[in-house]
Amino acid sequence: MTDKIIIEDLECFGYHGVLAEEKKLGQKFLISMELSVDTTLAAETDACKDTVDYSRICSQVKDLVQEEVYDLIETLAEQIARKILHSFSSVTMLQVTVKKPWAPLMTSLGTVGVQITRGWHRVYLGVGSNIGDSKGTIEKAALLLSRHKDIRNLRLTSLISTKPYGVKDQPDFVNGAIYLETILEPKALLRITQSIEKEMGRERKQHWGPRTLDLDILFFDDRISDDPQLLLPHPEIPKRDFVLAPLTELNPYLIHPVYRKQVSELLDDLTRKASYEKTLA
Repeated sequence: MTDKIIIEDLECFGYHGVLAEEKKLGQKFLISMELSVDTTLAAETDACKDTVDYSRICSQVKDLVQEEVYDLIETLAEQIARKILHSFSSVTMLQVTVKKPWAPLMTSLGTVGVQITRGWHRVYLGVGSNIGDSKGTIEKAALLLSRHKDIRNLRLTSLISTKPYGVKDQPDFVNGAIYLETILEPKALLRITQSIEKEMGRERKQHWGPRTLDLDILFFDDRISDDPQLLLPHPEIPKRDFVLAPLTELNPYLIHPVYRKQVSELLDDLTRKASYEKTLA
């Protein structure tokens, strides 16, 4: 069940637009929002403290529209969504519509608008290292992720020592998994994880070879994607005990959206296979 709080056509004044006159004279904007929240507690208690303060939302949105200046209403909509998601933790998802009634187009029309949907996504990462201070590197990577403004509620599993997988002639690994929530989309998160890998000294020289840091996006909500740049879920999950064991520690009931099995069941299935390549101690 998803409850919604709806705010329609909030009138705001701002200076957004490509033309110099729009930034100088300003104009009216209409902002509508649908907020996904759990209203059951507020319905029981009849207390304002147990729901979202609509007046605060309206005030923050009006301030943002008036004080900031953007060329595009797409950017304005994005910033409104981020503001609300960061300021109101009980809002899990929202739809933002920005209408521009006086768009300077050489034709007759009511409004021009843009509508976006943003929310907090549940993400699981695999993390590994077998060069240098592996434990310290992983912990620093987790700290860097946790400090990102668009990431919250990060949890790192215990770190385990594992034998190499695939390429055997290399040092043992330290492996674990990370849970986090983010308002970033998958490729935006991928850019961040790759940036952290690079900052930690990662060099991509050999497939499955030694590495200072490996940050793999394993699950992103229950999305399934065959995009070659980022396959979701990670296709190697069912074959790797050093991935399944930490995932099971984080959430044994996490369901793989393709196999429709819990990660703990996938780990059991793997260990029973004759072809099982064991890496766990």
